Amino acid sequence: MVQERSNENVRILIVDDEFSVRNSLTAWFEDEGYTVDVAASGKEALAKLAESPWDIFFLDLKMPGMSGLELQKKIKEIQPESTIIIITAYASVESAVEAMQSGAYDYLSKPFDPDYLALMVRNIVERKKLKEETATLKKTIDGVYTSKEIIGESPGIKKMMEDIRAVADTGSTVLIRGESGTGKELVARAIHAHSRRRYAPIVTINCGALPESILESELFGHEKGAFTGAQYARKGKFEMADGGTIFLDEIGNISPKIQMELLRVLEDKKFFRLGGSKEIKADFRTIAATNKDLEAAMEAGEFRNDLFYRLNVFVIEIPALREHREDIPLLAQHFFKVFIAQMNKPIVKISPAAMKLLVNYDWPGNVRELENAIERAVVICKSDEIQPSDFPFSHTQAEEESPSDSLEVLQRKHIRKILEQTGWNISKAASILQIDRVTLYNKINKYNLKKP
Repeated sequence: MVQERSNENVRILIVDDEFSVRNSLTAWFEDEGYTVDVAASGKEALAKLAESPWDIFFLDLKMPGMSGLELQKKIKEIQPESTIIIITAYASVESAVEAMQSGAYDYLSKPFDPDYLALMVRNIVERKKLKEETATLKKTIDGVYTSKEIIGESPGIKKMMEDIRAVADTGSTVLIRGESGTGKELVARAIHAHSRRRYAPIVTINCGALPESILESELFGHEKGAFTGAQYARKGKFEMADGGTIFLDEIGNISPKIQMELLRVLEDKKFFRLGGSKEIKADFRTIAATNKDLEAAMEAGEFRNDLFYRLNVFVIEIPALREHREDIPLLAQHFFKVFIAQMNKPIVKISPAAMKLLVNYDWPGNVRELENAIERAVVICKSDEIQPSDFPFSHTQAEEESPSDSLEVLQRKHIRKILEQTGWNISKAASILQIDRVTLYNKINKYNLKKP
């Protein structure tokens, strides 16, 4: 944060052709601890401004040679952020309007009330301080966001980044699609970070992790006594996101009732808390994400068509990690550096054999699985290089590369591959394998296949 400015760091220049006015104002402001200087004319004031900047100017309206309004315009050209107060014994509506339209902070008639002047200057100083603190805070926020860049140089990731930059500042609703673990929340935060709303919050809720009743309360909030256990009123996620962005993760898993309520809110930006009668308005941008096939869900009657089209304004597809393997070394090195720093372990690098294993593995859990695998490898590594044996799937990879596969082993591998490619969507996997769901469940149990 910006350090507090002492009064002596606040510089005031008084410009008036009357000595008594200059003298009295100087005495008052010096008593308050400000740094004060005077000028008897516009020309003298501009000379002092050329030597050093000033925070606040008091300008007499009528002076020989150059009027206060003329001087104000010149000061604003040289120092646009200046705070200027016009002072005069000949007040008029016309001059007051002209002064304020030209950027004056205030317009005062002589004689002055010292207490009012002291309060006004304190308010000006406080406003400047808050403005400086806000600017510093914005720089800090920008720095935090830009430090969380999406890593990747593949065409798929570059295309995704182009889409993020294209849509970020538009305010349009965004639907992020991709398998579990691909980094949908990271993409949502990148969109928010590059938008005009970045200084307001991004509020995240995992719609698939909550039962309907709890999700409804989390989204819309509730009033005291709305249901058993509601001992106090609580804001919902939509209220919290006012001015910012709401990120609805796993949107494909919400119930028909929540779908209907959500559609109404997204269209009107108006809603009621549970148990409430007061309509609440909130200005938020919507970003949703899913790993579910929403088109198939619509055909099955599980997802509303109108909600789908309300969300499907701008779509960003995140490629699965196996579709941009060239980025795996970059990601692996990034996670490796993070975890050896956190754990303070003397590991030098990921060995070439281990990196080859990472690149060749299919990563059903995508980037999240890669991150977890690197963390585990750093934990158990006993040498100065991470080896293939430090990864839990090294034996699986070896099995898949075995030339002596039996028919049963081949079937097990193929079923596991299809399950991983479909994100363990049983219906979709069964359709691709051309078997029914019951048969697929039996195969999963037989081969002891487990969802990562």
